[in-house]
Amino acid sequence: MRIMHLSDLHLGKRVNEFSMIEDQRYILDRITEMIKAEKIQAVIIAGDVYDKPLPPAEAVRLFDSFITGLEETGLDVFIISGNHDSAERLSFGAGIMDKRGIHFAGGYDGSIRRTSLQDEYGEVDFYMLPFLKPTHVRAFIERECEDGSAGPEIGSYTDAVRFAVERMGIDRSRRNVLIAHQFVTGSERTESEEITVGGLDNVDADVFEGFDYTALGHLHGPQDTSAPGVRYCGSPLKYSFSEADQKKSVTIVDLGEKKNGVCVADVRTRELVPLRDMMAIRGPFHLLTDKQYYEKIDRDCYMRVILTDEEDIIGALSDLRAVYPNIMRLEYDNSRTRAFPTVSDAAETDSRTPLEIFAELYEKQNGKPMSDEQTVLISGLIDKVWGAGE
Repeated sequence: MRIMHLSDLHLGKRVNEFSMIEDQRYILDRITEMIKAEKIQAVIIAGDVYDKPLPPAEAVRLFDSFITGLEETGLDVFIISGNHDSAERLSFGAGIMDKRGIHFAGGYDGSIRRTSLQDEYGEVDFYMLPFLKPTHVRAFIERECEDGSAGPEIGSYTDAVRFAVERMGIDRSRRNVLIAHQFVTGSERTESEEITVGGLDNVDADVFEGFDYTALGHLHGPQDTSAPGVRYCGSPLKYSFSEADQKKSVTIVDLGEKKNGVCVADVRTRELVPLRDMMAIRGPFHLLTDKQYYEKIDRDCYMRVILTDEEDIIGALSDLRAVYPNIMRLEYDNSRTRAFPTVSDAAETDSRTPLEIFAELYEKQNGKPMSDEQTVLISGLIDKVWGAGE
């Protein structure tokens, strides 16, 4: 069975106040062409269809057009909600669309439906797990244990996902595909993703053991995880300058026959070429506005311009936009800007606890570390606000 794995469309997204809808329409058209050329039998969209719980009308129309086109090809489409989606709105009309091969999974209610598709080797079972927090699982357990009996302790994201997976009761003799939208421990984030302070949303990759392929959404960089067959396909477009050097792609999975408990899965990618790329350029103003320099550059790209002049250039943005019309950010990198202290970036922040991050901020603002009494107080507040693993 040939499957295309997509995620993180973020339809309706604006990047530095630039609407991406035209770029999104263009890339979805290219993806549709690939689906037809590759003779795809099932399409997975692993969450974050929209960028906001209340997406703009143009984003809803674009997604409607995309899935209508996919339905007309006769293949099956599996769509789960991500942390940016409204689970209820995304899955509106799911019962009707399910009959046409468009399968939605909105919010978690304790049950994960299995949908089976047939190929020459038998059936492939698809399980759809929408974005999950410990609170979602605890709420379900409380409803299930109304008689006062004690349910399992759900203290972390790993506990929550493990609970949901164990209740699926998968048959390991069959071919199993899981669709999920979580952050797997050790994976690489980018600036455009929603980060939970201190990495509290980490899920251990071993919870997905037993699936022949786990199609993940949430992270925008295409990457394999520490566990075999557990993969992020990445977003189809670049949504931050931390993604400027990434090659965006779709992931195509060919699931072969399962013998002796092992399924042969061939995983490959096809590169996506955007309508407008994203890049950063740096240097003094006189160089960046020199025709000999800019003629060698694709000036229609979304640009991050970093000026290295020691003095601010009056009217620099308007003059630069005459050359580079899609400037998203203009920054200075000189002795003055480098003199300002900065809080650790997202990659470093992700590896530390909320208490460590707060302690760093306190010391930078006050010129001294927190006292033992303050540390105890803040630690208690963090536990109260975030809860155990939320």
